Amino acid sequence: MDKRQAIGSWLSGPRAAAQDMGVDFGYRGERLGLPEEGTGAIAPLGRRVAALFIDWGLCMLIAYGLLANQDDPASISNWTLLVFVIMAILTVGTIGMTPGKRLLGLRVVALGGGRLPFLRAAMRSVLLALAIPPLIWDRDSRGLHDRLTHAVQVRA
Repeated sequence: MDKRQAIGSWLSGPRAAAQDMGVDFGYRGERLGLPEEGTGAIAPLGRRVAALFIDWGLCMLIAYGLLANQDDPASISNWTLLVFVIMAILTVGTIGMTPGKRLLGLRVVALGGGRLPFLRAAMRSVLLALAIPPLIWDRDSRGLHDRLTHAVQVRA
């Protein structure tokens, strides 16, 4: 192996090095029994982030509408987070998707299929608000908040 190949494997990361050795990872969601594409497949990361921005913007509008007389902009940020958690608990716990997820064709389901129970949806929403669990994910692109609540975000 010359220096260029060694540097290339180092820059490519452990996944590329493992694939060079013959390890087959398959597609995202294969270990969970989900299809590779189409309805029921793992939701793409870009759509999930876009749905989060839509939901956050909606919650900011609601919080600002409720607190338009407040002089402290930091309180509006705190209220936005509270509105976000309440909205996520109610919408994911009842219909399985937030307004942003609905617009982008995503939903949250239990790992075995079907609707996520309300208590697990509430726990998932609180973990999502903590911001660290969604930043830690596995090779199926499931955040820690989804792993802990046995949930998965799929295409609707």
